[in-house]
Amino acid sequence: MAAAKKNMIKVTQTGSPIRREKGQRQTLIGLGLNKMSRTVELEDTPEIRGMIKKVQHMVEVQDS
Repeated sequence: MAAAKKNMIKVTQTGSPIRREKGQRQTLIGLGLNKMSRTVELEDTPEIRGMIKKVQHMVEVQDS
């Protein structure tokens, strides 16, 4: 049985978490982003999309 291909998205940190709320800094860490220009590939789920929405001013999203 073939495994279903999961939708993935690439998230790149473009903004600094300095002088941001603690929750926003923790959300970036939860996404695997804690340094400028770092890119991670994550599964496209409603939970991940919610985290991205919380820090949308500090990240760039690309569908892959």
